[in-house]
Amino acid sequence: MPDAYTTALMLLSARELSEAQMRTRLTRRQLDADEIESAIQKLRHDGTLNDRRVALAAARIESAIRHRGRTRVLQKIRQMGIDGSIAESAVNEVFEEVDEGALLDRAFERRLRGGSPRDLDEKGRARIVRGLAAQGFAIEAILKRLRT
Repeated sequence: MPDAYTTALMLLSARELSEAQMRTRLTRRQLDADEIESAIQKLRHDGTLNDRRVALAAARIESAIRHRGRTRVLQKIRQMGIDGSIAESAVNEVFEEVDEGALLDRAFERRLRGGSPRDLDEKGRARIVRGLAAQGFAIEAILKRLRT
């Protein structure tokens, strides 16, 4: 059976993981707790395990590919077990490069499916607002976009 460090390297070869995700996966494999801690310290020290890098990558994927708003991106990064201050810093850095208005416009048009907001009844508008809010966009921005 491979040691914790070797197992961690194998896991990282497949995908980037946060420290919390790594700790969970190594624990699930029933490795010794001291060995897990030692492996994580070694990986963190040599830069192989870096929560900031993971947070930045996740924020870019969530915003650019999945078209999620700031709130949802932050939530996703925190779910990965990344510290709140690192998560917020990464989201702020990524959203400096992203045009949130254009992101909302694309999400809005996908939900309208070529229709016009004027064609929607009250239930249709409520459905779109709920959906876009769940994607992490600010309610104020959604309502403003809906009125224009």
